Amino acid sequence: MFVDQVKVNIKAGKGGNGIVAFRREKYVPNGGPAGGDGGHGGNVIFAVDTGMNTLMDFRYRRKFKADNGADGGNKKMTGRSADDLIVYVPEGTTIYNDENNKVICDLVSKDDKFIVAKGGRGGRGNVHFASAKNSAPEISENGEPGEERSIRLELKVLADVGLVGFPSVGKSTLLSAITSSKPKIAEYHFTTLVPNLGMVRLDNGKDFVVADLPGLIEGASNGTGLGFQFLRHVERTRVILHLVDMSGTEGRDPIDDFNKINNELSQYDDNILNRPQIVVATKMDMPDSQNNLEEFKKHLSDINVNPVKVMPISSVTHAGLSNLISTTANLLDETPKFPENQEYDDSVEYDYDESDEKAFEISRDDYGDWILSGNKIEKLFQMTDTTHEQSMLRFARQLRGMGVDDALRKAGAKNGDQVSILDFTFTFMD
Repeated sequence: MFVDQVKVNIKAGKGGNGIVAFRREKYVPNGGPAGGDGGHGGNVIFAVDTGMNTLMDFRYRRKFKADNGADGGNKKMTGRSADDLIVYVPEGTTIYNDENNKVICDLVSKDDKFIVAKGGRGGRGNVHFASAKNSAPEISENGEPGEERSIRLELKVLADVGLVGFPSVGKSTLLSAITSSKPKIAEYHFTTLVPNLGMVRLDNGKDFVVADLPGLIEGASNGTGLGFQFLRHVERTRVILHLVDMSGTEGRDPIDDFNKINNELSQYDDNILNRPQIVVATKMDMPDSQNNLEEFKKHLSDINVNPVKVMPISSVTHAGLSNLISTTANLLDETPKFPENQEYDDSVEYDYDESDEKAFEISRDDYGDWILSGNKIEKLFQMTDTTHEQSMLRFARQLRGMGVDDALRKAGAKNGDQVSILDFTFTFMD
């Protein structure tokens, strides 16, 4: 089964907790703090596996979680950092943030890899909180939570040349004639249900990859038929071979077919029609094909899309195939790669910017209790060691410094009101 789009959830590892510990050695009174830091949580890294050609594996596994870092130890020992979780995908996989539909990364080469979710740093042990006023601090940090994301993987086949056209115009037959690929060929529409790839090798040592894309029909860009599902695979092609049936056996008008397919391509992405396009007049071994081709050429000047040239072929008799292959190869030499029309997500650097969001928000539940929410304040709480009083006092000072006390007071909070952060509740004291 060919799978080219799937949604998965990923979660990086949490950092290990720092600990509260003190030196206890014979003849060393008041040894001081010795709590070590936690280890770094594992990142979730996506990397290319050249042996994969489908996203089928992700149909059966939709959640990926990296390991957490180990907690710190006594004698200032740092906990072990977790190994990164490496998830392999095929060449040509684009990874989107499913929440805002922005591109996170595009993995197109065999050595490409990218950290899609960053592991949390380890919490600091109490050795870091010693001061002149507090030489024996009972303060440590829990590990930072790892990033969690809902992402969408899309596979766009890496082909130099894309074959497009209405169903049954001869795309699969052409692919089988010029490559060693063995696509399914039959006398009915939508024989091709998934993209087929083939490699064309020339006598001079050059080669290029051809993709036979499932047949488009009118309305494909709006979701009709199979075309919309596979239109994304045209995005990476540099040259388009637009196959048009000249035989007339289907009862369609060649120039009308040509216009409809180009319209669907432009509806999907305006930039696609900027690529060089060769019209491949197919089934020229049929009786009426030559007359239909001459009529087709007369009308080409009346439309907006002017192909590089029109090349008649017959995949059955192999007439015109050598000329088509050499012309396509020469055109590829002159054509650079086209950038995809995507806005890349700059937030993949994972640097927190206070201007991006509010530090906290205040709301009330059905019982009248106050609720504090927001990524920054929730992360701050998650990294607070609630088992030690000094850590909780430090957290209270941090809230005051962020303006939480003033904001609650302004919102109407009074002494004795209950305030919640995640699953923790405390009493507000003005």
